[in-house]
Amino acid sequence: MAEHPHAALVRKGYEAFSRGDMDTVRGLLASDATHHVPGSHILSGDFKGQDAIIGMYRRLFEESDGTFAVELSHVLVDGRGHAVAVHRFTAERKGKRMDERGGIVFRIVGDKMTDLDECVEDIDKTDDFWS
Repeated sequence: MAEHPHAALVRKGYEAFSRGDMDTVRGLLASDATHHVPGSHILSGDFKGQDAIIGMYRRLFEESDGTFAVELSHVLVDGRGHAVAVHRFTAERKGKRMDERGGIVFRIVGDKMTDLDECVEDIDKTDDFWS
C-alpha cells in the first residue's frame, strides 16, 4: 500500500531539512505557516511565515556550529489533515551535547504544512542546552 500523502509530505520535509535544502522546505510550507517551539531559550517561540521559520531553522545550524541533526523515526497520520512525526535530534553547543527525542504535530491543508507544534522529551534539558 502506498504511503499516505501527508506522511510523504512530512518525510520530504525532514529529508530536505537534513540536506540543508531550505528552498524545498519553503515550498512545503504555507506562506503564513507557524512553527511553535516550546521552552524558554533563544530559539523558542512562535515563528510565523516562511521567512521566520526558515530563519529559525538556519539559527539551529548556526548556534550549533553546523552540528544540529535530526533523524526521523516514524510518521503517524489521521487522514484528516494531521501528521505526527517522531524524531531524534542531536547537536553540540558551547561544550554541551544534546541527544534527545522529540516530535512535531503538523497541520496540513492541501499539500502545504500550515502549523507545526514541536514537542521535546525533556524541556528543561532543551532549555539548558540552547540557553
